[in-house]
Amino acid sequence: MNAIQYWNRRTSRLETETVYGGSFVDLLYGNALGFAFADTLLVRKAFSRLYGRLQSSGWSRRKVDPFIQQFSVPREQYEPGPFASFNDFFIRRFRPNLRPFPTDPLTMGAFAEARYLAFRETDTPIEIPIKGLRLDPLSLLGGLKGKERFRGGACLLARLCPVDYHRFHFPDDGQLTTFHQETGKLHSVNPRALVRKPDLFLGNERHVSVLETKHFGALAYVEVGALCVGKIVQTHSQPSFRRGEEKGYFLFGGSTVVVYGEAGAWVPTADLLEHTAQGLETLVELGSPVAKATRKE
Repeated sequence: MNAIQYWNRRTSRLETETVYGGSFVDLLYGNALGFAFADTLLVRKAFSRLYGRLQSSGWSRRKVDPFIQQFSVPREQYEPGPFASFNDFFIRRFRPNLRPFPTDPLTMGAFAEARYLAFRETDTPIEIPIKGLRLDPLSLLGGLKGKERFRGGACLLARLCPVDYHRFHFPDDGQLTTFHQETGKLHSVNPRALVRKPDLFLGNERHVSVLETKHFGALAYVEVGALCVGKIVQTHSQPSFRRGEEKGYFLFGGSTVVVYGEAGAWVPTADLLEHTAQGLETLVELGSPVAKATRKE
């Protein structure tokens, strides 16, 4: 399949993604037989949970150093360990103060270090050019009560690769008012998989939260599980939260976080909108600006 290219905001250049397990993804999603095998067996929770337990075993820590070398993971940016397992390494934290969030209260910081797509409004189904995916924004919210309030608002979609930092954060101060889970399968969220199954987000397991924020209105915050993701873990136990605080993490696998806003509350940054229109994801560091509030304080 074609290489996955994205725009790296920090380096200001087009780069090609090195896909962890790329040949495996191609095998499963590159032909009808492989997809049938994935869709009937591998996407079941039992497989991902079993794989997750393997990644949490002491045996798996021997994979850490080869992984760091293969994908040039910048050790100096992360807390040093030691890591008891590959999953322990996978959910590694950045060193303190390395990824500050904006001090301007009207600027939204990136809630995940990931490859972003941005949409100014979601009145009609979103078409994601690089993935061939048309996604009704309200369908992803499943059984969320009052989800109509997010119709016509902006949307940010952040795709986390296995090589990325896999914790996700709150973009602003506020209160968590609603939380529920949508059960489903665990397909890969790699663009190659989306070519084969454009509606997979709607069938994947996901956690849906409503955040009432101080500067950006209500946000629907959705964590989407994926193939081999052992678990989505919510680490923040209090209803109130502060800008930049950790909300949770994904265990091993590539995953996605989607955030919807209310109509007219905020607009994504110009570069994210421009690159999305060109069919490109933008790699954005945690805390880096991704949107601006349109409402005054």
